[in-house]
Amino acid sequence: MRRRGFPPPRTREVALFEVGLLVHGRELPSSDGAVYERLNPVTGERATRAAAASIADANAAAASAASAFPRWSGLGPGERRARLSAAAAELDRRGDDFCEAMAEETGATEAWGRFNVALAATMLREAAAMTTAITGEIIPSDKPGVIAMALREPVGVVLGLAPWNAPVILGVRAAAMPLACGNTVVLKGSEICPRTHRLIGEVFHAAGCGEGVVNVVSNAPADAARIVEALIAHPTIRRVNFTGSTRVGRQVAELAARHLKPVLLELGGKAPLLVLDDADLDDAVAAAAFGAFMNQGQICMATERLIADESIADEFARRLAAKAATLLAGDPRKAKAPLGALVGLEAVERVNALIRDAVSKGAHLLVGGPATGVLMDATVLDHVTPAMRVYSEESFGPVVAIVRVSGVDEAVRVANDTEYGLSAAVFGRDVGRALAVARRIDSGICHVNGPTVHDEAQMPFGGVKASGYGRFGGAAAIHEFTELRWITLNSGKARYPI
Repeated sequence: MRRRGFPPPRTREVALFEVGLLVHGRELPSSDGAVYERLNPVTGERATRAAAASIADANAAAASAASAFPRWSGLGPGERRARLSAAAAELDRRGDDFCEAMAEETGATEAWGRFNVALAATMLREAAAMTTAITGEIIPSDKPGVIAMALREPVGVVLGLAPWNAPVILGVRAAAMPLACGNTVVLKGSEICPRTHRLIGEVFHAAGCGEGVVNVVSNAPADAARIVEALIAHPTIRRVNFTGSTRVGRQVAELAARHLKPVLLELGGKAPLLVLDDADLDDAVAAAAFGAFMNQGQICMATERLIADESIADEFARRLAAKAATLLAGDPRKAKAPLGALVGLEAVERVNALIRDAVSKGAHLLVGGPATGVLMDATVLDHVTPAMRVYSEESFGPVVAIVRVSGVDEAVRVANDTEYGLSAAVFGRDVGRALAVARRIDSGICHVNGPTVHDEAQMPFGGVKASGYGRFGGAAAIHEFTELRWITLNSGKARYPI
């Protein structure tokens, strides 16, 4: 809902769920006074009342970041390191605020909130360590008296588009390495969690990054497309990074291409976990349950398909069903249940439809099932086939499909039988054989005897096919957020043919 009447910039005495835009170090209402509200998915009560940015506000945020770029990029790597390290400490200090905001806006459990804060702080510390890793090289030149250099330099203003499902991790990731490389940032937060993403801006400001170095823009849901389009089109924006659905990622990529701006995309997934005939079933079940049901399955790397060899499929399904039966959903504010809420009733309806379709076509519902509200228990479907929607469609919910196969070749074929290619996993006691299987899977990430849900700040994180392109994390991100320039130094007298 978008309406007029955002109050004056808040002080610490005003409720934290009233948030404005963060532009040039100041909290501001939208230029036309418009606001919108985000409701708690569990209670239906107002969670956040946020400024709904206009195109003028988006342009102001981009201009602010551009004005801050010369100062931030001119800092030495040690100074940028110190401020990013301070941001990590500030993020840790405000962990309770982030957990509360996530519970109220997205229905996340406290465990998921704490994990978000911990990993995001690690990402900031890793980015801080990378400020001295942005190096170049000397390239031999055929021209006498010439020193030729390839230098990595910051690009300018980076636009980060972050989603709601892991809001602290992915909001911080959108800014941390761009900042380490000397860029400034406009973070276009998710309309689902404006308070959570606004807190990220507060962290960078409190860490002393300076006015305009990180700007945060929130928008009403109906305005998202035009705000994103205005930001991508803004002449100061030089790079775009987006994490979210493949559908929206295609739109972002098309917009960026129209303006000849490089874009880094981390999109949807349909992660397979292969259980080979020699797998340790207890380990495989533990990894499958974690990967499928953590944060109610609302993770890009979530395990969506369990590809089990027919020789062990019955026993694997029995053990997994027993484990899943213990994973019940509850009000995340009470912190008593392992699962929290789905983000909204639209998500519940989508997952329910997948379950109903699968059962109508012969799948066995082992545990869980359709939900009547946003609290959905862990759900396991067995004997899933390609005729069922859940075989190919991303569920983004607490449901996992067991697909039975005969042998390694069929397991690999089924694993690759998807438009997506983000994360995957293979379980088998013969690690050499399992590694060989992992190398045959079309995915940007694959773990042997580990869950599909695994992220570390220093790793090259990203996918292939419809899961996107480019890599976040560590040294790989330097390539994404810098320009490689060729610069020569001529010494001596040159001679020319004319």
